[in-house]
Amino acid sequence: MADLPKDRVDSCKAFTITGVDYCGPFMYKPEGRKRQPLKCYICIFICFATKAVHMELVADLSTPTFLAALRRFIATRGRPKCIWSDNATNFTGAKNELAELRRLFLAEDHLKAIESFCLADTIEWKFIPPRSPHFGGLWEASVKTAKHHLYRTISQSTLGFDELRTIICMISAIINSRPLLPL
Repeated sequence: MADLPKDRVDSCKAFTITGVDYCGPFMYKPEGRKRQPLKCYICIFICFATKAVHMELVADLSTPTFLAALRRFIATRGRPKCIWSDNATNFTGAKNELAELRRLFLAEDHLKAIESFCLADTIEWKFIPPRSPHFGGLWEASVKTAKHHLYRTISQSTLGFDELRTIICMISAIINSRPLLPL
């Protein structure tokens, strides 16, 4: 068996190297009377060093929705140096949008207006090889754990979006309640 990747064994701040994946769909009750349940998804961020989990509830699989979830993650956990993901179209689109923003920021006319510390905070995005989900075993295990707790908690119930978000935050706390580092 091969050694673990360098990203997994180096000690660093939590969520410096992060994996991301989606799980779902799950159904939620929209606001209003007699409206059909809608689909939503959970965006799971996992720290490579500590296996800590951060979960965000998202309404769909679009790139703008993922970027909003990524902004919430960064606001809560800090900016990661590297994000690993599979080759889903929303992740590829997010990488392309971030690269476009970086290109705009590095343009000559914008360069003078932006402070130097903003340029230093770039996120490197890495993808696992196409059609090889076993390379993402770390975040796939987190998806399995999150689904296990969610199905045990709500079973067949259809909750509202805010109620579901609260449950997901509580499940995230349960998953992170184990020892994350050796004592």
